Amino acid sequence: MQGSSARTLRRLKYSCNSSSSLLLLAKDCGGNGITVVGEHKVLPLCCNYTTIITTTTTKTNILSRRFCFGESLSSIHRWHVRSLHAETDAYLATELTLDSVVKIFTVSSSPNYFLPWQNKSQRETMGSGFVIPGKKILTNAHVVADHTFVLVRKHGSPTKYRAQVQAVGHECDLAILVVESQEFWDGMNFLELGDIPFLQEAVAVVGYPQGGDNISVTKGVVSRVEPTQYVHGATHLMAIQIDAAINPGNSGGPAIMGNKVAGVAFQNLSGAENIGYIIPVPVIKHFIAGIEETGKYVGFCSMGLSCQPMENVQLRNHFKMQPQMTGVLVSKINPLSDAHRVLKKDDIILEFDGVPIANDGTVPFRNRERITFDHVVSMKKPNETAVVKVLRNGEEHAFTVTLQPLQPLVPVHQFDKLPSYYIFAGMVFVPLTQPYLHEYGEDWYNTSPRRLCERALRELPKKAGEQLVILSQVLMDDINAGYERLAELQVKKVNGIEIENLKHLCQLVENCSRESLRIDLDDDRVVALNYESARIATWRILERHRIPSRMSSDLVSDQTNSEIDSACSNH
Repeated sequence: MQGSSARTLRRLKYSCNSSSSLLLLAKDCGGNGITVVGEHKVLPLCCNYTTIITTTTTKTNILSRRFCFGESLSSIHRWHVRSLHAETDAYLATELTLDSVVKIFTVSSSPNYFLPWQNKSQRETMGSGFVIPGKKILTNAHVVADHTFVLVRKHGSPTKYRAQVQAVGHECDLAILVVESQEFWDGMNFLELGDIPFLQEAVAVVGYPQGGDNISVTKGVVSRVEPTQYVHGATHLMAIQIDAAINPGNSGGPAIMGNKVAGVAFQNLSGAENIGYIIPVPVIKHFIAGIEETGKYVGFCSMGLSCQPMENVQLRNHFKMQPQMTGVLVSKINPLSDAHRVLKKDDIILEFDGVPIANDGTVPFRNRERITFDHVVSMKKPNETAVVKVLRNGEEHAFTVTLQPLQPLVPVHQFDKLPSYYIFAGMVFVPLTQPYLHEYGEDWYNTSPRRLCERALRELPKKAGEQLVILSQVLMDDINAGYERLAELQVKKVNGIEIENLKHLCQLVENCSRESLRIDLDDDRVVALNYESARIATWRILERHRIPSRMSSDLVSDQTNSEIDSACSNH
């Protein structure tokens, strides 16, 4: 062991810049004193830690991290080189980013999901961003969500420049902006993406947080790297937790480690002090690569599985797992996923692409760290395949699964698009979405209709394009008197035909050839209307409530829409 340490010492010694530092490794000396070798101080090594002392002409820095013997020299050297920047991160970050970080001014207007034909009042927000190769600006998706107008400003400049949103990934909370003005790019430099930092490595978050107008730098260390809930996109992706404050306005700014970007600041922990999160480089690269290859945001893949840990011994015995086997139990499978074709409920997933899955659902990650296997799945490209090894009825099988981004039955967000709606006889029909439920307030989980909330969070789609259509509200008129209490119920059938989505409902109503129109709702409730009278009443109700169109533009073309409205007005 001593020979191994000596060889490592010699290799580390010559991998450094000899004019600025010298690396010395110390074994446990059994005491608490300091051993002096020449003019350099060496501290005793305890608890199997490797202590690296970097000595310059002015100070001695003591840098410690637990290394395993046999760990690759490159990882030890990378950690050391990064650590050399620890004390100067804030200064270097400021100098490095002055010509790269920009302040973003956004004017946005969100839809009103209770009145889907109109928007809420516009609001102004500010955020941060930074230049990446290709004359592009990277920022957070929530900085430009539902935008109507975007401006950017360079550090030290009074001029604001118009920016366009080129691509947005709301799941990963990232967006790319472009600026056409060549004057803006004069003197601007791009930042390079680095690696995932190790625990306790120093990072500096640069941006324009609230409380001032100039650039700000806050310093912290990495405390955790694991999949985390992304608040904006309601997804579960890898994130880095740091102990630096990330305040409103910091969003979209870079987290600098050494002279490269370690991540993008995007959220903090509510109710806690100085706990922030940054989006790591692998997620950023996945986002950018998809846009470069396809010209649009492609999303993050999923197997469409709901799995249960296999940590209980009796549970493993019940499913005939051998002592050396580990894995997770398949509970649900999304019918739209390719896994639904080959996997079955109660299968045990043992490996994903040759990587063993532990009983708690994790896989190895870096040096003695673990991460959920969902992260490995999410980093796959759309249409990429993976080999899944499963245990079924005590026998092992290997299946090839094609991975794709999957959409839930009830969308979790609807940014940058107008909500769909259809109005007939004063009854407003909309597809159920989580933004619709959010209109019930911050405590929407408890204040929204319980049945709709449960379906939004739990139900899976049975086929592509399926939507849960609800009767949102009834705009009162003689034609619908008595039906007002049927609001917030799901629509099941129109004239005996089960509806697939809002567009299907619209087609069934518009093409009705019967004298009476019947709509079946949840709880076995029924709506019956004289069709011709209802068509005439629809135009009257629209005019009374100043609603410009009876249906959203995504349901029919403008020409068809105008023909329908014209037909109504002629009655």
